[in-house]
Amino acid sequence: MVEEVKTASVTLADKEELEEGQTSSDEEMGKLYDEFEKTKRHITLFNRLDVGFVGLGKLGKIAAETINEYHVVFGYDINPDIEGNFYKTNSIEECVKGRDVVLVAVQTPHHPDYDGREPTSHLPPKDFDYEHIKNAVAEVDKHVDENTLIAVISTMLPGTVRREIEPLVKNGRFIYNPYLIAQGTVANDMRNPEMIMIGTEDGKENDDVQVLYDLYDPIVGGGIRFELGTWEEIEALKVFYNTFISAKLGLVNMIQDVAMKVGHMNVDVVTNALKNSTMRIMGPNYMKAGFGDGGGCHPRDNIALRVLNERYHLGYDLFDSIMKAREEQANNMAQYCLSFDMDVVILGKSFKPGLKDDPSGSPSMLVGWYIQAADASRKVYYDEAPDDKEYTYLIHDKGLMPETFNPGSCIIDPYRELQHSDQTKYCVIKHYGNSR
Repeated sequence: MVEEVKTASVTLADKEELEEGQTSSDEEMGKLYDEFEKTKRHITLFNRLDVGFVGLGKLGKIAAETINEYHVVFGYDINPDIEGNFYKTNSIEECVKGRDVVLVAVQTPHHPDYDGREPTSHLPPKDFDYEHIKNAVAEVDKHVDENTLIAVISTMLPGTVRREIEPLVKNGRFIYNPYLIAQGTVANDMRNPEMIMIGTEDGKENDDVQVLYDLYDPIVGGGIRFELGTWEEIEALKVFYNTFISAKLGLVNMIQDVAMKVGHMNVDVVTNALKNSTMRIMGPNYMKAGFGDGGGCHPRDNIALRVLNERYHLGYDLFDSIMKAREEQANNMAQYCLSFDMDVVILGKSFKPGLKDDPSGSPSMLVGWYIQAADASRKVYYDEAPDDKEYTYLIHDKGLMPETFNPGSCIIDPYRELQHSDQTKYCVIKHYGNSR
């Protein structure tokens, strides 16, 4: 670590500029003084870190330059012609040895046939190529000791870090820290990220996480969201973030295709109305994993919309894919219920909790259907247990939970909220969706 400096959302340099009278008006000077006073409490001491940055490609170079404005960055890339606003080094050893933290931004590419400029949906599924990042991490680790934190920022599928990357780190310390940056906006994305993602072995905060706080706090100022999880959770967060964008564009472009086929329809009228629907569609609702969609409208509408593909030859059927996913997700939950080798009590047969006797489109009854389809000898009961023997309980409606669950039972909670108490005495609780 080099030197202590100060930072604030309105900087000391701004204040000095005010005192030198370099603003264009007294009004601007007053506004900046007010802002400085409001943010003065956020001024904190931080240590400039010695940072190694390996991989200075289209994104890495600008990221390294941005970090170098706040810390001391030593950069290395296999391309010796890359220059930038940081200390350029001629070897990985020179870049990483003795650094506080080393950021590894080496690519995890796909085969060229999969880049999207030509059709790919007909090709067999293919994972990223991890050889480059594995070689880089292993080489970095050769030249560091326990005083250096190795932070990999490359995109990977869930499970890759634990299986292939972390075992390569034998001398330094390891953390996973993928970036949400895009070509053309890298510097802004570094200073104003939607969130900063940090993955540790157990998903808990530790001294290595604090190193990353020290790295990014002066860059982003205050108010930025840090998301901490296991390596797998952060790998998933990064790739599913990107997939949400692809799915969102797929849906709005489908509406565009329908507009062109049906006629008398401007796609922007529909998508603008959806964009402003912040209660259910663009808000946090329906972001709690559990049972599938249900009721007399949503699943039925998707089934009916399949007609659009047949009638107008769109060339794809997202509606069928959505319904197929709903069914297979219910089947997965059913198989988990069966794994405990007991008859099943599903608490709630209506399509959503709180309703009575309305099973139309019920996702919990769909799970029950799959249970009995897989094992006809297995009995499925709804709303309450018929006797006091052991059961596998599946909670759909928390309002139907008994005063005490039958001792020896397994309770599956897809809401991941139920905790042990007298109500669950002598039972096992399983939080479906949490495999930590």
